[in-house]
Amino acid sequence: DPAPPLQVIRPEPCGVCGSRIRFGKAVIKCRQCQLLLHPKCREQCPIPCAPRPYHHAWPREGVLADFAPPTPPFVPVLVVQCVTEVETRGLTETGLYRVPGAEQQVREWKRRLLQAGGTLPALSSMADIHVVCGVLKDFLRGLKEPLVTFSLHPAFLQAADIPDDTACGTALRHVVSKLPPANRDTLAFLMLHLLRVSRSPDCKMDVLNLSRVFGPTLVGHGSANPTPLAIMEDTPRQCKVRGSLGHGVYPRCCQHPHPPSLPAQVVARLLALPPDFWRGFVGMEQENLVPT
Repeated sequence: DPAPPLQVIRPEPCGVCGSRIRFGKAVIKCRQCQLLLHPKCREQCPIPCAPRPYHHAWPREGVLADFAPPTPPFVPVLVVQCVTEVETRGLTETGLYRVPGAEQQVREWKRRLLQAGGTLPALSSMADIHVVCGVLKDFLRGLKEPLVTFSLHPAFLQAADIPDDTACGTALRHVVSKLPPANRDTLAFLMLHLLRVSRSPDCKMDVLNLSRVFGPTLVGHGSANPTPLAIMEDTPRQCKVRGSLGHGVYPRCCQHPHPPSLPAQVVARLLALPPDFWRGFVGMEQENLVPT
């Protein structure tokens, strides 16, 4: 929601390209999040915008709510920007989210984004889209608590283990609704994004592959320091699920030679829920970022 162009009184960095806006030059400022940018960078502005955090920079670690905007949808702008960049130029890349990005670049970009707070540098300058994917995964892994909170972890596993598709879907919807708002909205945003990735023939990342990648990140274990027994219980085992897991998006894991872990099974079941269920949390204003 940009205001009419203003003039810069003191040099400020552009919130899109990162280069300095010189004194006396025209600048556009968002009424909602106060983002400053060159008029020429307006079309590349991240959508949707999110009001700036009250602090200058985000904490180095925390729970998801520490990074979320104060108004809905409660999706951290870092997540929105990474997903936007991936969907803009990454849906033709083979092995999206499976192929790792350069570790040093992932760490550096994550550091830059966390230090920037609400005004993020443009990810378009990062040529390797796998680095952008790595930043998103590393941000989610670095949270003090996964999107599936420790307190609700057993309920998610129990719901995903229900063999009947209809009953499973009903139970999962109920548990999702109990998540904190930031966790719920961000999970919805990511589910819609991963569905679009799974439907890209060039990515070669079906729901099974994406579930394996994101299961440990989004679901994880039931505590910050799981016991060896808890880790063993979450390792791949023969799946109890019978059927197609809804809409044919997930192979019959009980027929797969390498069954997915319990966290991966949860993600697969979540991806089997109807997209409209997830859209109900993030709002129709993000239709340009999510599958139709």
